[in-house]
Amino acid sequence: MSPAPATAEEIRDVNTRYHDGAAADYDAKWGIDFGEIGRTQVLGKLRKALGGDLRSFDRSLELGAGTGYFSLNLLQAGVITDATCTDISQGMVDALERNATALGLDVDARIADAEALPFEDASFDLVLGHAVLHHLPDLDQAWREIHRVLAPGGVAVFAGEPSHHGDRIANVPKRAASRVAPAWRRAMRARPASEGNLDGGAENHQLESMVDVHAFTPEQLASGARAAAFGDVRVRGEELLANWFGWANRALEATADPETVPWAWKMYAFRGYVGLQHVDRVLLEPRLPSAIFYNLMITAQK
Repeated sequence: MSPAPATAEEIRDVNTRYHDGAAADYDAKWGIDFGEIGRTQVLGKLRKALGGDLRSFDRSLELGAGTGYFSLNLLQAGVITDATCTDISQGMVDALERNATALGLDVDARIADAEALPFEDASFDLVLGHAVLHHLPDLDQAWREIHRVLAPGGVAVFAGEPSHHGDRIANVPKRAASRVAPAWRRAMRARPASEGNLDGGAENHQLESMVDVHAFTPEQLASGARAAAFGDVRVRGEELLANWFGWANRALEATADPETVPWAWKMYAFRGYVGLQHVDRVLLEPRLPSAIFYNLMITAQK
């Protein structure tokens, strides 16, 4: 007999505990950067989501903000003026506040559930998130809340959402990397990773498979926004070759002590990823169906 599906409350609890455990080392694990590299990546994603129109916004709200990757880079770039950042995890909110303080940025950071936002109607001009919607148990309710807190004419932008088909395709390089990892570590002269390295320990290993609730088709991702009365709903696919390359390298690196992975390898992995992002953006994303890409992004206007 298969186990009963997790309840919404259980999903929220698992996500809270997992992200609390991952918060301290999250930036190091995912290579999150608040300098020129990070700003270039974030601005590129936002520009793509908005169809090339990178305008500025006064009041922004980020859902599932994590350690602040999107909002803090957008603040530094002057794209947003007044940033409110929320997350269900206290650990992530604390990490975001530390990052904001180190960068000299003023941010309103607080714990909040995306399905019950503690803000008045029409409070924001932009609601955004990166890799957050697929964690939410009640997406329809979250979209209603996003619509409620947006001012008329406001825009919702979400990127980094796993696609149903793209997620399956990405498993191919992940499995291939796991098979060659021992040989790769010998070639790199890298030590094996200790249990729970950079991800919150053994408990987080057990929780990791439970935190992702959805993988979307483009229509599934768009349907919640349309049901919440948004207009001009657009879904785009993002990154195919870059994610194959990136996931293969990440799967290899996850098996090694990061202090022993050579710098030359890290630069090869980064430059290769950025180069393939360019190939995806210029050649593949304009021509191929969005459903086959690893990530989906959505924009919707109130």
